[in-house]
Amino acid sequence: TGVVPFVALLLLQRRPVAGRALLVTGPGCPGHGLCRSNVQEQTRRQVALLNATAQDLFSLYLKCQGEPFSSETDKLCNPSGVFFPAFRVNRTSEKKEVMVAMYKLFAFLNASLGNITRDQEELNPTAKELLDRLHNTTKTTRGLISNLTCLLCKNYNIFQVDVSYGESSKGKSSFKKKQQGCQVLRKYVQVIAQAARVLLPHLSPA
Repeated sequence: TGVVPFVALLLLQRRPVAGRALLVTGPGCPGHGLCRSNVQEQTRRQVALLNATAQDLFSLYLKCQGEPFSSETDKLCNPSGVFFPAFRVNRTSEKKEVMVAMYKLFAFLNASLGNITRDQEELNPTAKELLDRLHNTTKTTRGLISNLTCLLCKNYNIFQVDVSYGESSKGKSSFKKKQQGCQVLRKYVQVIAQAARVLLPHLSPA
């Protein structure tokens, strides 16, 4: 569905870094034929699905980490110090501005989910439900990135977006890996709700 982004730039970094995601490999945007006819509706459904499942994913993650995460969630999972792309658009923002902000957000989230999934495969290899949820969320996010890529090219001829990726957990202790995942997923619950409120009206049928 749509154009697949330049995957190499979604590799995880050890610290928050800036990069430029090439949405297409050519000198400009391709023809509109690469977008499916229902790409806007599909994008709307993907955002709604991520929003509807975010809290359950966070709750299941907490359950699988055990103590002290279950009993000290507010303290250990406080996302205030976690890097996340700035999301300063609202319902009155121009659609182009909203779409670019969404791309930055979900490119970051896709990389973060990869980081969390890798850690959980190591720390909780038997937590099948959690791993399935993480994989499914990542799959939806990648599809959404592809559709946003297509819409940005088709509607605005945008084929490059400056993006930032979060801190990798490689080399950290098991506790720190669990905590970082907990903080990122809690922040995700907050941001995806805001993103859905802002983006969905822009994607509603005219």
